[in-house]
Amino acid sequence: MFEFSGNDYLSRPSVWVHGPVIVGAGPSGLAVGACLKEQGIPFVVLEKASCIASLWQNRTYDRLRLHIPKKFCQLPKLPFPQEFPEYPTKKQFIDYLETYASRFDIKPQFNECVKSAKYDEACQFWRVKTVSAAGSSRAEVEYICQWLVVATGENAECVVPEIDGLKEFSGEVIHVSEYKSGEKFAGKRVLVVGCGNSGMEVSLDLCNYNAKPSIVVRNSIHVLPREFCGKSTFELALMMMKWLPLWLVDKIVLIQAWLILGNTENYGLKRPSVGPMELKNAKGKTPVLDVGALQKIRSGDIKVVPGIKRFLKGAVELVNGEKLEIDSVVLATGYRSNETEFFSQNGFPTSPFPNGWKGKSGLYAAGFTKKGLSGTSADAIEIAQDLGKVFIEDLKQKQKKVSCHRRCISQL
Repeated sequence: MFEFSGNDYLSRPSVWVHGPVIVGAGPSGLAVGACLKEQGIPFVVLEKASCIASLWQNRTYDRLRLHIPKKFCQLPKLPFPQEFPEYPTKKQFIDYLETYASRFDIKPQFNECVKSAKYDEACQFWRVKTVSAAGSSRAEVEYICQWLVVATGENAECVVPEIDGLKEFSGEVIHVSEYKSGEKFAGKRVLVVGCGNSGMEVSLDLCNYNAKPSIVVRNSIHVLPREFCGKSTFELALMMMKWLPLWLVDKIVLIQAWLILGNTENYGLKRPSVGPMELKNAKGKTPVLDVGALQKIRSGDIKVVPGIKRFLKGAVELVNGEKLEIDSVVLATGYRSNETEFFSQNGFPTSPFPNGWKGKSGLYAAGFTKKGLSGTSADAIEIAQDLGKVFIEDLKQKQKKVSCHRRCISQL
């Protein structure tokens, strides 16, 4: 799969990889690896953490479940076990990924943090330089390959907004990536900043542990029931999109939401002017799939508040002039890609879906579709098919050169 060569001028070991280097051992990297393994193409997976799917294992809350049915979240070549529920738990999903890596014999190089990846125009190779993230020593390695797959995903870095006075706030401030459960917040007044799926679910979890959460809803947001008449809202929308125009699908979905949830604007949750599926397709903004938070908002157990003007020592001042005394803050402000070196400034491929998976000079991108795990699977299949053709053609060219050299030598 790979070979060590001589050291460069910095005494950095060089590793020649007979196939692509995949950066990231999350669902995207594993999916690409499995598809390549099926074609017999060698590869190396580099992962800066000490485990696969480090976001899921280390930076998610305990009560997390997949928000859409498991059949839309499975990776290529291996469905979820039949005994798993329709919406697998965090632990079940991690178990599935561990099984997936084992089934396809994917063995990442853990604790390898990629510091740079440059394409060498003269040699027509990628030079991927890493630093060992384990222990106090800094072992550096350079991987040399013809193809590079960036699979670090859309959620590589936490987004922490700059809010006036936040650094002077006297209570605890954590990002949602550090939140595990509401147990330690029992009896406390907690401000949840961010009203996406994570913000809503964390607020619900806080309620279940007898905390007193307030959730900041600065902008308009679509809240939909997770299911309608026992069927996934997401699945129903996808089915309708095969036959109906998008605007009509959105109309039907919003009528279903009104029938189940009522008018959410009555609770401070104003809907956008653009429909939920159109907004998802255009900007990748996912609607909130309600799992019980709205009921707590109706009952007053979760308080909806407008945008923040500034933080005070033990309180927050809102844009409407109201001041709330609070003990803690949870920033459910999401994540972002960190791949501005390869892609556009927002960290995503310059080509939009469905063509964002392929770049120039043997560069590929997996998991940047803003379409969740189903988009990840689609990317992996496309990348493996394309690499399969390129790899075989490259192998033929090399074999042809070897045959030519042998003929020349025999004629001497």
